[in-house]
Amino acid sequence: PPPPPPRGGRIMATLRERPIEYATIPAVAAFVGLSTNLMGVKMLFYPIEYAGFDWHRPGPHSPWGVLGWQGVVPCKTEQMAGRLVEIVTRKLLSLTEAFGRLEARPLADLLFPAVDEAVRRDCGEAWAWVLRPFLPMVLSHLVVALQKEIEDLLDLRSVVLSAFVRDKVVLVDLFQKVGRVELDFLVESGLGFGAILGIAQMIAWVVAPRPWTLPVAGAFVGYITNWIAIKLLFEPAEPQQFGSFVLQGLFESRQLEVSDEFGNFMANRVVSSHRLLEALASGGDDGELYAFLRRQLPYPIPSHILTAAVQAIKTCATDPKAYPELHAYVTEQLDIEQTLASRLKLLSPSEFEDLLHPVFQEDEITLITVGGLLGALAGMAQTRLGWGGPGATLKAMCTIMFVSASSVAYFVIGKNKEVDEEMKEEVKEADKEVSASPVRPQLRRRNTVLRVQT
Repeated sequence: PPPPPPRGGRIMATLRERPIEYATIPAVAAFVGLSTNLMGVKMLFYPIEYAGFDWHRPGPHSPWGVLGWQGVVPCKTEQMAGRLVEIVTRKLLSLTEAFGRLEARPLADLLFPAVDEAVRRDCGEAWAWVLRPFLPMVLSHLVVALQKEIEDLLDLRSVVLSAFVRDKVVLVDLFQKVGRVELDFLVESGLGFGAILGIAQMIAWVVAPRPWTLPVAGAFVGYITNWIAIKLLFEPAEPQQFGSFVLQGLFESRQLEVSDEFGNFMANRVVSSHRLLEALASGGDDGELYAFLRRQLPYPIPSHILTAAVQAIKTCATDPKAYPELHAYVTEQLDIEQTLASRLKLLSPSEFEDLLHPVFQEDEITLITVGGLLGALAGMAQTRLGWGGPGATLKAMCTIMFVSASSVAYFVIGKNKEVDEEMKEEVKEADKEVSASPVRPQLRRRNTVLRVQT
Protein backbone atom coordinates (compact mmCIF):
# COMPACT_ATOMS: atom_id res chain seq x y z
CA PRO A 1 0.00 0.00 0.00
CA PRO A 2 1.18 3.59 -0.62
CA PRO A 3 2.63 5.34 2.42
CA PRO A 4 0.22 7.66 4.31
CA PRO A 5 0.65 11.36 3.52
CA PRO A 6 2.61 13.40 6.02
CA ARG A 7 0.62 14.86 8.93
CA GLY A 8 0.57 18.31 7.34
CA GLY A 9 -0.87 16.81 4.19
CA ARG A 10 -3.54 14.94 6.15
CA ILE A 11 -4.55 18.16 7.90
CA MET A 12 -4.91 20.02 4.60
CA ALA A 13 -6.86 17.13 3.07
CA THR A 14 -9.25 17.14 6.03
CA LEU A 15 -9.75 20.91 5.81
CA ARG A 16 -10.55 20.65 2.09
CA GLU A 17 -13.28 18.13 2.82
CA ARG A 18 -15.38 20.62 4.82
CA PRO A 19 -13.82 24.10 4.43
CA ILE A 20 -16.95 26.04 5.48
CA GLU A 21 -17.37 24.11 8.72
CA TYR A 22 -13.73 24.47 9.66
CA ALA A 23 -13.72 28.18 8.75
CA THR A 24 -16.15 28.77 11.61
CA ILE A 25 -13.41 28.03 14.14
CA PRO A 26 -11.06 31.01 13.44
CA ALA A 27 -14.10 33.21 12.69
CA VAL A 28 -15.68 32.43 16.05
CA ALA A 29 -12.29 32.70 17.79
CA ALA A 30 -11.83 36.22 16.38
CA PHE A 31 -15.31 37.15 17.59
CA VAL A 32 -14.61 35.60 21.00
CA GLY A 33 -11.37 37.58 21.27
CA LEU A 34 -13.17 40.82 20.43
CA SER A 35 -16.22 40.22 22.63
CA THR A 36 -14.33 38.91 25.67
CA ASN A 37 -11.93 41.86 25.58
CA LEU A 38 -14.87 44.25 25.21
CA MET A 39 -16.59 42.66 28.17
CA GLY A 40 -13.35 42.83 30.16
CA VAL A 41 -13.04 46.57 29.50
CA LYS A 42 -16.66 47.17 30.49
CA MET A 43 -16.13 45.16 33.67
CA LEU A 44 -13.26 47.46 34.60
CA PHE A 45 -15.63 50.42 34.91
CA TYR A 46 -19.22 49.18 35.23
CA PRO A 47 -21.48 48.93 37.04
CA ILE A 48 -20.58 51.88 39.25
CA GLU A 49 -22.33 50.30 42.23
CA TYR A 50 -22.40 46.61 43.09
CA ALA A 51 -25.13 44.81 41.17
CA GLY A 52 -26.49 41.34 41.80
CA PHE A 53 -26.57 39.12 44.86
CA ASP A 54 -24.19 39.89 47.70
CA TRP A 55 -23.46 36.20 48.37
CA HIS A 56 -19.97 35.25 49.49
CA ARG A 57 -18.51 38.58 48.50
CA PRO A 58 -15.07 38.75 50.18
CA GLY A 59 -15.55 42.41 51.16
CA PRO A 60 -16.62 45.87 49.99
CA HIS A 61 -13.37 46.27 48.06
CA SER A 62 -13.86 43.05 46.12
CA PRO A 63 -15.61 43.53 42.76
CA TRP A 64 -17.08 40.05 42.64
CA GLY A 65 -19.48 37.91 44.57
CA VAL A 66 -21.60 34.92 43.65
CA LEU A 67 -23.90 36.24 40.90
CA GLY A 68 -22.75 39.82 41.42
CA TRP A 69 -20.21 42.32 40.08
CA GLN A 70 -19.02 45.89 40.49
CA GLY A 71 -16.61 47.65 38.16
CA VAL A 72 -13.02 47.29 39.34
CA VAL A 73 -12.34 51.04 39.26
CA PRO A 74 -15.43 52.19 41.21
CA CYS A 75 -14.98 49.28 43.62
CA LYS A 76 -11.38 50.24 44.39
CA THR A 77 -11.72 54.00 44.04
CA GLU A 78 -9.91 54.80 47.28
CA GLN A 79 -6.90 52.61 46.50
CA MET A 80 -6.53 53.80 42.92
CA ALA A 81 -7.19 57.43 43.80
CA GLY A 82 -4.61 57.18 46.57
CA ARG A 83 -1.94 56.20 44.06
CA LEU A 84 -2.90 59.06 41.78
CA VAL A 85 -2.81 61.47 44.70
CA GLU A 86 0.74 60.41 45.50
CA ILE A 87 1.83 61.15 41.93
CA VAL A 88 0.09 64.54 41.87
CA THR A 89 1.17 65.79 45.29
CA ARG A 90 4.73 64.46 45.32
CA LYS A 91 5.83 64.87 41.71
CA LEU A 92 3.55 67.24 39.83
CA LEU A 93 1.96 70.05 41.85
CA SER A 94 2.93 72.39 44.68
CA LEU A 95 0.30 74.63 46.25
CA THR A 96 2.93 77.14 47.39
CA GLU A 97 4.21 77.49 43.84
CA ALA A 98 0.73 77.65 42.28
CA PHE A 99 -0.75 80.17 44.73
CA GLY A 100 2.46 82.19 44.55
CA ARG A 101 1.45 83.17 41.02
CA LEU A 102 -1.58 85.09 42.30
CA GLU A 103 -1.24 88.86 42.52
CA ALA A 104 -2.63 90.30 45.73
CA ARG A 105 -4.36 93.45 44.48
CA PRO A 106 -6.16 91.98 41.42
CA LEU A 107 -7.42 89.04 43.47
CA ALA A 108 -8.51 91.37 46.29
CA ASP A 109 -10.48 93.48 43.82
CA LEU A 110 -12.24 90.37 42.50
CA LEU A 111 -13.07 89.13 46.01
CA PHE A 112 -14.31 92.52 47.19
CA PRO A 113 -17.91 92.31 45.84
CA ALA A 114 -18.54 88.90 47.43
CA VAL A 115 -17.06 89.82 50.81
CA ASP A 116 -18.78 93.21 50.89
CA GLU A 117 -22.14 91.59 50.10
CA ALA A 118 -21.64 88.89 52.76
CA VAL A 119 -20.80 91.48 55.43
CA ARG A 120 -23.80 93.59 54.46
CA ARG A 121 -26.11 90.58 54.45
CA ASP A 122 -24.89 88.86 57.62
CA CYS A 123 -23.62 91.74 59.73
CA GLY A 124 -25.74 94.68 58.65
CA GLU A 125 -25.41 97.76 56.47
CA ALA A 126 -23.56 99.68 59.19
CA TRP A 127 -20.66 97.23 59.33
CA ALA A 128 -20.48 97.14 55.56
CA TRP A 129 -20.33 100.94 55.42
CA VAL A 130 -17.55 101.06 58.05
CA LEU A 131 -15.40 98.35 56.44
CA ARG A 132 -15.91 99.25 52.79
CA PRO A 133 -13.10 101.87 52.53
CA PHE A 134 -10.53 99.56 54.17
CA LEU A 135 -11.63 96.25 52.69
CA PRO A 136 -9.46 96.26 49.51
CA MET A 137 -6.31 96.93 51.55
CA VAL A 138 -7.22 94.26 54.12
CA LEU A 139 -7.98 91.70 51.42
CA SER A 140 -4.63 92.40 49.72
CA HIS A 141 -2.84 91.85 53.01
CA LEU A 142 -4.74 88.60 53.57
CA VAL A 143 -3.88 87.28 50.10
CA VAL A 144 -0.16 87.84 50.71
CA ALA A 145 -0.35 86.12 54.10
CA LEU A 146 -2.41 83.27 52.67
CA GLN A 147 0.21 82.58 50.00
CA LYS A 148 2.78 81.99 52.74
CA GLU A 149 0.55 79.63 54.74
CA ILE A 150 -1.38 77.90 51.95
CA GLU A 151 0.13 74.47 52.64
CA ASP A 152 -1.25 74.66 56.21
CA LEU A 153 -4.66 75.97 55.17
CA LEU A 154 -5.34 73.70 52.21
CA ASP A 155 -4.63 69.97 52.08
CA LEU A 156 -4.07 69.19 48.40
CA ARG A 157 -4.13 65.46 49.07
CA SER A 158 -7.59 65.71 50.62
CA VAL A 159 -8.86 67.90 47.78
CA VAL A 160 -7.82 65.40 45.12
CA LEU A 161 -8.84 62.30 47.05
CA SER A 162 -12.24 63.66 48.05
CA ALA A 163 -13.02 64.60 44.44
CA PHE A 164 -12.60 60.97 43.40
CA VAL A 165 -14.11 59.29 46.45
CA ARG A 166 -17.14 61.59 46.64
CA ASP A 167 -18.14 60.75 43.07
CA LYS A 168 -16.74 57.49 41.68
CA VAL A 169 -17.74 58.55 38.17
CA VAL A 170 -14.96 61.18 38.22
CA LEU A 171 -12.24 58.53 38.49
CA VAL A 172 -13.97 56.35 35.88
CA ASP A 173 -14.14 59.33 33.50
CA LEU A 174 -10.47 60.16 34.11
CA PHE A 175 -9.22 56.68 33.27
CA GLN A 176 -11.51 56.42 30.25
CA LYS A 177 -10.31 59.76 28.92
CA VAL A 178 -6.57 59.36 29.35
CA GLY A 179 -6.67 55.65 28.44
CA ARG A 180 -9.14 55.72 25.57
CA VAL A 181 -6.54 54.64 22.96
CA GLU A 182 -5.31 51.83 25.19
CA LEU A 183 -8.84 50.63 25.94
CA ASP A 184 -9.72 50.63 22.24
CA PHE A 185 -6.54 48.70 21.49
CA LEU A 186 -7.35 46.18 24.21
CA VAL A 187 -10.74 45.47 22.62
CA GLU A 188 -9.79 45.60 18.94
CA SER A 189 -6.61 43.56 19.28
CA GLY A 190 -8.77 40.68 20.48
CA LEU A 191 -10.09 40.31 16.94
CA GLY A 192 -6.65 39.84 15.38
CA PHE A 193 -5.16 37.75 18.17
CA GLY A 194 -8.32 35.65 18.31
CA ALA A 195 -8.21 34.93 14.57
CA ILE A 196 -4.54 33.91 14.71
CA LEU A 197 -5.10 31.63 17.70
CA GLY A 198 -8.28 30.36 16.05
CA ILE A 199 -6.20 28.85 13.26
CA ALA A 200 -4.28 26.87 15.87
CA GLN A 201 -7.62 25.95 17.45
CA MET A 202 -8.84 24.71 14.05
CA ILE A 203 -5.75 22.53 13.59
CA ALA A 204 -6.22 21.11 17.10
CA TRP A 205 -9.77 20.11 16.16
CA VAL A 206 -8.55 18.42 12.98
CA VAL A 207 -5.89 16.48 14.89
CA ALA A 208 -8.11 15.62 17.88
CA PRO A 209 -11.84 16.02 17.12
CA ARG A 210 -13.01 15.33 20.64
CA PRO A 211 -15.93 16.95 22.54
CA TRP A 212 -13.46 18.72 24.82
CA THR A 213 -11.14 20.08 22.09
CA LEU A 214 -12.99 23.27 21.15
CA PRO A 215 -14.01 24.26 24.72
CA VAL A 216 -10.42 23.85 25.95
CA ALA A 217 -8.98 25.65 22.93
CA GLY A 218 -11.65 28.37 23.27
CA ALA A 219 -10.71 28.91 26.91
CA PHE A 220 -7.09 29.25 25.83
CA VAL A 221 -8.00 31.79 23.13
CA GLY A 222 -10.11 33.90 25.52
CA TYR A 223 -7.43 33.81 28.21
CA ILE A 224 -4.39 34.46 26.04
CA THR A 225 -5.90 37.30 23.97
CA ASN A 226 -6.66 39.27 27.13
CA TRP A 227 -3.24 38.51 28.58
CA ILE A 228 -1.30 39.51 25.44
CA ALA A 229 -3.28 42.73 24.96
CA ILE A 230 -2.78 43.87 28.57
CA LYS A 231 0.95 43.11 28.36
CA LEU A 232 1.35 45.14 25.18
CA LEU A 233 -0.32 48.15 26.81
CA PHE A 234 2.49 48.69 29.32
CA GLU A 235 5.46 46.50 28.43
CA PRO A 236 8.17 47.25 27.86
CA ALA A 237 7.99 50.54 29.74
CA GLU A 238 11.34 51.75 28.40
CA PRO A 239 11.87 51.75 24.59
CA GLN A 240 13.61 48.59 23.40
CA GLN A 241 15.41 48.77 20.05
CA PHE A 242 15.52 45.79 17.68
CA GLY A 243 17.49 46.84 14.62
CA SER A 244 15.48 49.56 12.90
CA PHE A 245 12.44 48.99 15.13
CA VAL A 246 11.61 50.25 18.61
CA LEU A 247 9.20 48.38 20.87
CA GLN A 248 7.49 50.18 23.76
CA GLY A 249 4.25 49.83 25.67
CA LEU A 250 1.41 51.68 23.96
CA PHE A 251 0.60 53.82 27.01
CA GLU A 252 4.19 54.95 27.54
CA SER A 253 4.55 55.78 23.84
CA ARG A 254 1.64 58.25 24.19
CA GLN A 255 3.15 60.16 27.09
CA LEU A 256 2.82 63.60 25.47
CA GLU A 257 -0.82 63.22 24.51
CA VAL A 258 -1.84 61.59 27.79
CA SER A 259 -0.07 64.32 29.77
CA ASP A 260 -2.08 67.04 28.04
CA GLU A 261 -5.37 65.18 28.57
CA PHE A 262 -4.58 64.45 32.21
CA GLY A 263 -3.73 68.07 32.93
CA ASN A 264 -6.92 69.26 31.24
CA PHE A 265 -9.13 66.81 33.13
CA MET A 266 -7.59 67.48 36.54
CA ALA A 267 -7.74 71.25 36.13
CA ASN A 268 -11.42 71.16 35.14
CA ARG A 269 -12.83 68.33 37.24
CA VAL A 270 -10.60 67.78 40.28
CA VAL A 271 -8.46 70.79 41.25
CA SER A 272 -10.52 73.50 39.60
CA SER A 273 -10.77 76.97 41.11
CA HIS A 274 -14.19 76.36 42.65
CA ARG A 275 -13.04 73.08 44.24
CA LEU A 276 -9.97 74.73 45.75
CA LEU A 277 -11.99 77.65 47.13
CA GLU A 278 -14.61 75.25 48.46
CA ALA A 279 -11.95 73.23 50.28
CA LEU A 280 -10.36 76.42 51.59
CA ALA A 281 -13.64 77.61 53.11
CA SER A 282 -14.68 74.22 54.51
CA GLY A 283 -15.31 73.87 58.22
CA GLY A 284 -16.95 77.24 58.75
CA ASP A 285 -16.03 78.74 62.12
CA ASP A 286 -14.06 75.58 62.96
CA GLY A 287 -12.09 75.54 59.71
CA GLU A 288 -8.53 76.49 58.93
CA LEU A 289 -9.54 79.63 57.01
CA TYR A 290 -11.43 81.07 59.98
CA ALA A 291 -8.47 80.38 62.28
CA PHE A 292 -6.17 82.05 59.74
CA LEU A 293 -8.39 85.15 59.58
CA ARG A 294 -8.47 85.36 63.35
CA ARG A 295 -4.66 85.28 63.49
CA GLN A 296 -4.39 87.99 60.86
CA LEU A 297 -7.28 90.13 62.16
CA PRO A 298 -7.30 89.95 65.95
CA TYR A 299 -9.86 91.53 68.22
CA PRO A 300 -11.58 94.02 68.36
CA ILE A 301 -12.75 92.80 64.91
CA PRO A 302 -15.80 90.72 65.88
CA SER A 303 -16.10 87.05 64.96
CA HIS A 304 -19.23 87.54 62.86
CA ILE A 305 -17.18 89.60 60.37
CA LEU A 306 -14.78 86.69 59.96
CA THR A 307 -17.67 84.26 59.61
CA ALA A 308 -19.13 86.43 56.86
CA ALA A 309 -15.77 86.49 55.05
CA VAL A 310 -15.53 82.69 55.15
CA GLN A 311 -19.10 82.45 53.89
CA ALA A 312 -18.22 84.80 51.03
CA ILE A 313 -15.43 82.48 49.87
CA LYS A 314 -17.80 79.52 50.10
CA THR A 315 -20.41 81.37 48.05
CA CYS A 316 -17.82 82.12 45.35
CA ALA A 317 -16.92 78.42 45.29
CA THR A 318 -20.44 77.01 45.16
CA ASP A 319 -21.76 79.52 42.62
CA PRO A 320 -18.95 80.01 40.08
CA LYS A 321 -21.31 81.34 37.41
CA ALA A 322 -22.02 84.36 39.61
CA TYR A 323 -18.30 85.20 39.79
CA PRO A 324 -16.89 84.29 36.36
CA GLU A 325 -14.09 86.87 36.40
CA LEU A 326 -12.80 85.63 39.76
CA HIS A 327 -12.67 82.00 38.63
CA ALA A 328 -11.17 82.91 35.27
CA TYR A 329 -8.39 84.86 37.00
CA VAL A 330 -7.63 82.14 39.58
CA THR A 331 -7.62 79.44 36.89
CA GLU A 332 -5.29 81.42 34.65
CA GLN A 333 -2.87 82.38 37.39
CA LEU A 334 -2.67 79.00 39.10
CA ASP A 335 -2.04 77.44 35.66
CA ILE A 336 -2.68 73.96 37.03
CA GLU A 337 -3.43 72.38 33.65
CA GLN A 338 -0.12 73.37 32.10
CA THR A 339 1.83 72.65 35.30
CA LEU A 340 0.50 69.10 35.54
CA ALA A 341 0.94 68.41 31.82
CA SER A 342 4.50 69.75 31.55
CA ARG A 343 5.74 67.90 34.64
CA LEU A 344 4.04 64.68 33.66
CA LYS A 345 5.96 64.82 30.39
CA LEU A 346 9.22 64.97 32.36
CA LEU A 347 8.59 61.70 34.21
CA SER A 348 10.45 58.60 33.11
CA PRO A 349 8.31 55.99 31.29
CA SER A 350 8.41 53.74 34.36
CA GLU A 351 7.09 56.54 36.58
CA PHE A 352 4.55 57.60 33.96
CA GLU A 353 3.19 54.04 33.75
CA ASP A 354 1.81 54.34 37.30
CA LEU A 355 -0.80 56.77 36.05
CA LEU A 356 -2.96 54.10 34.36
CA HIS A 357 -1.45 50.70 35.12
CA PRO A 358 -3.22 50.37 38.51
CA VAL A 359 -6.51 49.98 36.64
CA PHE A 360 -5.27 46.77 35.06
CA GLN A 361 -3.17 45.53 37.96
CA GLU A 362 -6.19 45.38 40.26
CA ASP A 363 -7.96 42.08 39.63
CA GLU A 364 -6.13 41.60 36.34
CA ILE A 365 -6.27 37.83 36.80
CA THR A 366 -10.05 38.03 37.30
CA LEU A 367 -10.55 39.80 33.97
CA ILE A 368 -8.26 37.39 32.12
CA THR A 369 -10.01 34.40 33.69
CA VAL A 370 -13.39 35.74 32.63
CA GLY A 371 -12.06 35.85 29.07
CA GLY A 372 -11.04 32.20 29.36
CA LEU A 373 -14.44 31.21 30.73
CA LEU A 374 -16.32 32.97 27.94
CA GLY A 375 -13.99 31.38 25.38
CA ALA A 376 -14.78 27.94 26.78
CA LEU A 377 -18.51 28.61 26.51
CA ALA A 378 -18.04 29.69 22.89
CA GLY A 379 -16.12 26.47 22.20
CA MET A 380 -18.95 24.43 23.66
CA ALA A 381 -21.39 26.26 21.41
CA GLN A 382 -19.20 25.51 18.39
CA THR A 383 -19.14 21.82 19.29
CA ARG A 384 -22.92 21.82 19.24
CA LEU A 385 -22.94 23.04 15.63
CA GLY A 386 -22.50 19.48 14.46
CA TRP A 387 -19.71 18.18 12.24
CA GLY A 388 -21.25 16.23 9.41
CA GLY A 389 -24.85 15.54 8.49
CA PRO A 390 -27.18 17.43 6.18
CA GLY A 391 -27.37 20.66 8.22
CA ALA A 392 -23.71 21.15 9.10
CA THR A 393 -22.76 23.44 6.20
CA LEU A 394 -25.80 25.68 6.64
CA LYS A 395 -25.13 26.03 10.36
CA ALA A 396 -21.51 26.89 9.65
CA MET A 397 -22.43 29.55 7.08
CA CYS A 398 -24.95 31.12 9.45
CA THR A 399 -22.32 31.15 12.22
CA ILE A 400 -19.73 32.85 10.02
CA MET A 401 -22.24 35.46 8.88
CA PHE A 402 -23.36 36.15 12.46
CA VAL A 403 -19.89 36.60 13.97
CA SER A 404 -18.70 38.64 10.97
CA ALA A 405 -21.72 40.95 11.10
CA SER A 406 -21.35 41.35 14.87
CA SER A 407 -17.66 42.25 14.57
CA VAL A 408 -18.33 44.75 11.79
CA ALA A 409 -21.18 46.24 13.82
CA TYR A 410 -18.78 46.94 16.69
CA PHE A 411 -16.37 48.86 14.47
CA VAL A 412 -19.03 50.76 12.52
CA ILE A 413 -21.95 51.40 14.87
CA GLY A 414 -20.00 51.38 18.13
CA LYS A 415 -17.30 53.74 16.96
CA ASN A 416 -19.77 56.18 15.42
CA LYS A 417 -21.67 56.31 18.68
CA GLU A 418 -18.54 57.19 20.62
CA VAL A 419 -17.61 60.10 18.35
CA ASP A 420 -19.98 62.63 19.90
CA GLU A 421 -19.38 66.32 20.47
CA GLU A 422 -17.42 65.79 23.67
CA MET A 423 -15.01 63.36 22.05
CA LYS A 424 -14.50 65.69 19.12
CA GLU A 425 -13.50 68.42 21.54
CA GLU A 426 -11.13 66.08 23.35
CA VAL A 427 -9.47 64.99 20.13
CA LYS A 428 -9.13 68.63 19.12
CA GLU A 429 -7.40 69.39 22.42
CA ALA A 430 -5.14 66.35 22.07
CA ASP A 431 -4.09 67.41 18.57
CA LYS A 432 -3.02 70.88 19.61
CA GLU A 433 0.64 71.67 19.34
CA VAL A 434 2.72 70.65 22.31
CA SER A 435 3.56 73.66 24.42
CA ALA A 436 7.04 75.05 24.61
CA SER A 437 7.56 73.69 28.12
CA PRO A 438 10.59 71.40 28.50
CA VAL A 439 10.09 67.71 27.79
CA ARG A 440 12.41 64.76 27.88
CA PRO A 441 14.74 64.70 24.87
CA GLN A 442 13.58 62.80 21.76
CA LEU A 443 10.00 62.49 23.08
CA ARG A 444 7.45 62.57 20.25
CA ARG A 445 3.74 61.87 19.85
CA ARG A 446 3.28 58.19 19.04
CA ASN A 447 0.29 55.88 19.00
CA THR A 448 1.86 52.52 18.17
CA VAL A 449 3.51 49.68 20.08
CA LEU A 450 6.11 49.04 17.38
CA ARG A 451 7.63 51.90 15.39
CA VAL A 452 10.54 52.47 13.02
CA GLN A 453 13.51 54.29 14.52
CA THR A 454 13.96 57.71 12.89
